[in-house]
Amino acid sequence: MSSLATPQTETAIPEAASRRRWSLRSLSIIVFAWLILQLGGIFSPGLLDDVDSIYIQIAREMMQRHDYVTPYINGIRFFDKPPLMYWMASGSMSIFGVHDWAARLPLALAVLTLLFSVYALGNRLFAAVSPLSARDRGGFYSALAVATAIGPYLYTRFFIPDILIALWMTLGVHLFLIALERTTKRAAAAHLEVNVWDKVTQRSALLPCLGFAAVMALNLLTKGLIGAVFPVGFVLLYLGVTRQLHLLLRFHPLPSVAVFFAVAAPWHILAALRNPAIALPAGLGLPAHGGWAWFYLYNEHIARFLSRRIPHDYGQTPIWLFWLYTAVWTMPWATFLPAAITIQIQTLRDRAAATARSREAALALFLWAGLILGFFTVSARQEYYGLPAVPALCLMAGGVLARADRDQSSLAAQSALRWSLWFLTPLTSVIALICGYFVLFAPHAAPDTSLSDLLANDRSLYNLSLGHIFDLTGAAMSLFRLPLFATTLGMLTLGIGSAVPRRKGHTYTANLLLAAGMTITLLAAHTGLSRFYPILGSKDLATSINAVLEPDDLIIVDSEVTYGSTLIFYTGHQVHVVDGRFNGLWYGSFWPDSPKIFETESSLRTLWPLSRRIFLLTYHTADRQRDLARFGPVHVLAASGGKSILTNQ
Repeated sequence: MSSLATPQTETAIPEAASRRRWSLRSLSIIVFAWLILQLGGIFSPGLLDDVDSIYIQIAREMMQRHDYVTPYINGIRFFDKPPLMYWMASGSMSIFGVHDWAARLPLALAVLTLLFSVYALGNRLFAAVSPLSARDRGGFYSALAVATAIGPYLYTRFFIPDILIALWMTLGVHLFLIALERTTKRAAAAHLEVNVWDKVTQRSALLPCLGFAAVMALNLLTKGLIGAVFPVGFVLLYLGVTRQLHLLLRFHPLPSVAVFFAVAAPWHILAALRNPAIALPAGLGLPAHGGWAWFYLYNEHIARFLSRRIPHDYGQTPIWLFWLYTAVWTMPWATFLPAAITIQIQTLRDRAAATARSREAALALFLWAGLILGFFTVSARQEYYGLPAVPALCLMAGGVLARADRDQSSLAAQSALRWSLWFLTPLTSVIALICGYFVLFAPHAAPDTSLSDLLANDRSLYNLSLGHIFDLTGAAMSLFRLPLFATTLGMLTLGIGSAVPRRKGHTYTANLLLAAGMTITLLAAHTGLSRFYPILGSKDLATSINAVLEPDDLIIVDSEVTYGSTLIFYTGHQVHVVDGRFNGLWYGSFWPDSPKIFETESSLRTLWPLSRRIFLLTYHTADRQRDLARFGPVHVLAASGGKSILTNQ
């Protein structure tokens, strides 16, 4: 079959036959995968130190203060992020109680909404190339890919907003395409002689335009100005490439702008009014006066884009590594992207052989993924910033798999099989061999050995969100035999296991096995995270403190608050920090009403011999014991994950 076979097949399909259908079986499989991977994962492990517990504690303090405008953490203003994530967690905890699982629930529900959204958009884009008996295959495979890809799963293990941006982008792209279709149909009808009833029944673009505006506003409230940059940039690029910019005025701009500002403006206005500029200290690179507006609008957006943020408290992923990570986050479904990209380039080049829907799919997905990845290529970036492009990449993969499902002799089927046999199968086999080796031959740790004793503890890599993975050593692998064994089974299933039916032409079975193998692997990752948890969180230490905690006791974190931020959530107690006035707490600490929580080495030594009981979380147990023993008794209340709680009573 020629390279243009896929577009030619599409043109033979009547428009009425390509309309979207939702399948109960497909939806059941998608929901089942979500139940296992997302809902089942909200109860364990505990919150992680750093942004996970920071953001959720902010939500808790909003609820306690009844102030949903100004975020606070540990009693100090926190202007880094917009409030939608906080509102979601706060609302859930208001209903279900102050529990970590309650705070996580909205994010899990957002993932389910994302899966349904990808399914619906995939049905729109790929109904014509799906098998005649199952028009939803493109949407089904795309949603299944998002549900079981590495990135969307890993970056919903902690409470960050990037998966929400993926949701808003998916909804925004779909709503725009619906609005554009209705606008062009109405424009065409206006030039034809049609009766009054036909004109009335032409569906208006108003509702999708208003929906797009609302979604863009929610995006803005999720992660700031890129919430408007991405959808607006996509619309302008799409209309520019298709030479339809003249249609902009037909997208109901006045009511759409009104909806956008009605949703997005109130918080921004109130935040600026309640946090006006104050005098700031000199010599720190700050303006003479600054408030919420300077820090949030300039420092967190423009300065961050230019890598001039104050303080510069984040890592910068190299460009090549950022693109590689994005491919990894889409695995194992990235295996089929070369075929998808080839077919979509053909579709865009050969307009005569392709349908309008296939051109729409190719252009929309290219622009969506390219806009996000291109933006972060030229700006400040971390390894997971490409996540909002992952649904577009999964839709590309889902589309090529639907084509392969429809015609086993097509370019899509041949390329999918080739990449499965010569890339995915060898890769997963190697990973299975490595994991199997550690299952069988990792040295057994001594009975009293903890995981922290076996790790490399390379703090130079901790600016990466998954930097702790590089701490694992061969000896540490002995404590992960069960998840390693499960990973071995998962790799064999999604590699060799899916390749066999794919080679026989059973693509639906092969894709289900691919998802099943990935589900096993991700569950193994969750088990590994739970075993690794004492290194990443301090819930066990908080439990030990709670057993003896009195209202007047003092909890202190040795260094930055993120080193033990879970203590704030699980004890419900404000903490002090030793030499920790930087990063997240730094800017808010300049406000006059900031609590006096910043200790120094001198003040800690002064507090230690007093009658007030102190709990000190530290990573430097031996050094702290030697130092503080000169001023008063030092007892180890609890130790876990390389950290300990020292107390003076």
